[in-house]
Amino acid sequence: MKRFESLFKGELPFFFMVPALVWQVLFLFIPVLIIVVLSFTGESGSFLPTLANYAAVFTWAHARIIARSFLLASLTAATALLIAYPVVYYIVLRVKRWRRLFLFLFILPFWTNFLVLVYSWFFLLEENGLINFVLLKLGIISEPLHLAHTVIATFVVMVYCYLPFMVMPLYSILDKLDARLLEASADLGATPWQTFMRVTIPLTLPGIKTGLLLVMVPAFGEFAIPTLIGGARYMMTGSLISYYFFVARDNGLGSAFTVIAGIILLGIALFVNKVCNNRYAHGAREGE
Repeated sequence: MKRFESLFKGELPFFFMVPALVWQVLFLFIPVLIIVVLSFTGESGSFLPTLANYAAVFTWAHARIIARSFLLASLTAATALLIAYPVVYYIVLRVKRWRRLFLFLFILPFWTNFLVLVYSWFFLLEENGLINFVLLKLGIISEPLHLAHTVIATFVVMVYCYLPFMVMPLYSILDKLDARLLEASADLGATPWQTFMRVTIPLTLPGIKTGLLLVMVPAFGEFAIPTLIGGARYMMTGSLISYYFFVARDNGLGSAFTVIAGIILLGIALFVNKVCNNRYAHGAREGE
């Protein structure tokens, strides 16, 4: 009995891991395997292996959609970084008393349903929305602007919705930054800009990398925002996958496109991880 108890205590972390592992297998690995298998099926639904679906994916129309999704996801991640970094930097290093309040205001959108956030922007951007109403009342414009159903509107809403995903990892890494390193850099004669570029940025690269991945990965396959805000005029990767599965009812082609998009997304994530890790190692060697 004592031997069993000691074995149970020694393997307790494993038993706590089992529910999460089962969840991952049931709702991640098995669905991915099903998608891969479906990508090799023919039009009749037979499971005889075929590459016809993958051959149909490699068209200029699909390439444009993937390129548009990649460009929009990259711009969304970069813009979120440019907005979040200076704000988080100021909150962590300058704000003392109201720091938690500012952080709470940033993560407040997490408490709201994602579709509600997107729909709220739709009512702001439509022709009879609040923005056009205010501009017309102020006499700035003579007729409503076509703000909704554009790529720019999709981009703005995506930055707004994914900004908290950039704020949290940046806040986590900047909050752990040793202020004595900044003071030492200043004592050695470095200007504030030199300290920021050679000390702060290299030390916060893990947070930057995490934020870029957290924003870029879901933004690349985003479905709700392009559909509701961008309309059917500009299809994105997530919109096209949804179209193949639920409208065209072509599970094979939809699965093949999903697999290709997943491989591209995996390559993007590995590239971002490698660049940030190399930069972090280079900064560490310079610090030595």
